[in-house]
Amino acid sequence: MANVALLALGIVAATAVSLMAMRHYLLGQIDSELTKTRTSLGSSQLTLRQIDSLSVLGFVRDRLVPEYSADRPAPDSVFTAVDRRGEAVALFGVRPTEAQLGLADAVTDPGALARDLDPRDVTVHGAAYRVTATRLSDGSYVLLATSTDALHKGIAKALRLDLAVGTLLLALLACLTLFSVRRRMRPLEDMVETSSAIAEGDLTLRVPSSHHPTQEVEQLRLALNSMLHQVETAYRTRERSAAQLRRFVADASHELRTPLSAIRGYLQLYDQGMLREPEERRRAWDRMNGEVDRMGRLVDELLTLARLDQRPELRLRNVDVCRLARDAAQDLRAQQPQRPVTVEADGSVLVRADESGLRQVLGNLVANVRTHTAADVPVRLGVRRADGVVRVSVEDKGRGLGPEDAARVFDRFFRAGGGAGSGLGLAIVQGVVEAHGGEVAVRTAPGEGFEVTVALPSRPRTCA
Repeated sequence: MANVALLALGIVAATAVSLMAMRHYLLGQIDSELTKTRTSLGSSQLTLRQIDSLSVLGFVRDRLVPEYSADRPAPDSVFTAVDRRGEAVALFGVRPTEAQLGLADAVTDPGALARDLDPRDVTVHGAAYRVTATRLSDGSYVLLATSTDALHKGIAKALRLDLAVGTLLLALLACLTLFSVRRRMRPLEDMVETSSAIAEGDLTLRVPSSHHPTQEVEQLRLALNSMLHQVETAYRTRERSAAQLRRFVADASHELRTPLSAIRGYLQLYDQGMLREPEERRRAWDRMNGEVDRMGRLVDELLTLARLDQRPELRLRNVDVCRLARDAAQDLRAQQPQRPVTVEADGSVLVRADESGLRQVLGNLVANVRTHTAADVPVRLGVRRADGVVRVSVEDKGRGLGPEDAARVFDRFFRAGGGAGSGLGLAIVQGVVEAHGGEVAVRTAPGEGFEVTVALPSRPRTCA
């Protein structure tokens, strides 16, 4: 409503200035006529007797000395002669009228009025006049007055017109302002409704775009939608992380419970004296050692994942990925001599990385092949550089996985078909690769084998 208030002030100021200018102009016209008449009479050097005897002024009787009565409006102009004492005298042999007598009574000092250059305001029988005077050569005075009632009525009429037009303009502006504010506030109301709905749990809502948005409101809408998208993403991520943590704790508890249960069972058998034969005790001892080793490996892998989750500082240096691939292949040949192993890594390919982390990546990929495929399934290790990215792949010709299992191979404690292993190997591979700023991908299908490709950023340099 500030616009309405400012317009009201503007209308009041403009009306006041215009009315004051109009009054000043009209009064100037009246004063100019009175001054001209006074000057002409004063310069003629006539006496009151000469004025009375001049027949040429006979017409003045009808024009300047109208009859006056209480039921008639005041005359527009009054012409009267006064003596030195300021009393009205007869003119043209006619006694002064009530208007002339009232004018003589209103002017208490005709001499001062004659000396004053500007006419003055007087009131004659309740009517407003502008009056001036001139001194004749015999010491008498002539008073000249013009009514200003028409001026005041015109100003009052103009004031009423200005107020009516101003009120109409104010009402029109108020309506337009309310309509404009309502239209501009509609997007903000949509934002409030959307925020309330989101507060109730619906994070998918967004603020819709209005038909005629302003630049500021549209910027606010885009910023709010961007914030809501980030909030939804953060909430979904937190929910997913919480679900993964719950599943991780449950899986870890299950994995640790199995070897602990086996060890506890063998200890109870030993405590009850049920392991009497040396062969039975040796077999129980080996079984407990195996379960302890399994728990040790599981705990080590869990610690590795915990360190990766904390974003550890990597010891970066130039690492020859081809040499690491050849070492991993040699280890696999030593463990399974009958398995065909092929290495496609000629020369040297350097990458800025943590050597122990890359060795763990290749070791886990090879161990995954060794654990989940038959000993005679061929394996291929490859290293290549393209577009500033070093790609390391480990491929086997085993049974492969279906789409559902392939989508979960990097989940912690996931084992396709309930196979052997802890289910943490590929999760560790993904953690190490992401810590290096790289990516890991899987290509597999039932009956088409299983291939894991690690993409690492490298410096644009190749050593032969």
